Amino acid sequence: MAIQESGEMYLENILILSKIKNPVRSIDIAERMKFSKPSVSRAVGLLKSNGYIEVDPFGAITLTESGMKIASDIYERHTILSQVLMSLGVSENAAVEDACKIEHYISEETFEAVKKHIREHGKENAQGVN
Repeated sequence: MAIQESGEMYLENILILSKIKNPVRSIDIAERMKFSKPSVSRAVGLLKSNGYIEVDPFGAITLTESGMKIASDIYERHTILSQVLMSLGVSENAAVEDACKIEHYISEETFEAVKKHIREHGKENAQGVN
């Protein structure tokens, strides 16, 4: 089942939050994404019903295996695309914002070609490519 861009954004933000905060709760997601609590509650319900996250009785949110896979893939795309854009001279703010848009639409083929190019030709600012 394909996940929508908004779902990918939620999963990516849950992953990021889990690296800096444990446990992750709906309020943390709302604050980070600047969304209303009702919007986040609805999204959390959808992500839970689709098997991407689990929510314990105390409201702690964790990614399932499938949720972690999607979140990790999107986060990798975001990180690498941001680094590539900055290595081209794009400001950090613009690079991060543009990478956030591109990460959801770039094909796997194109993204793999970007990673291959960086591995083969390297860019000092485009580190961390697997």
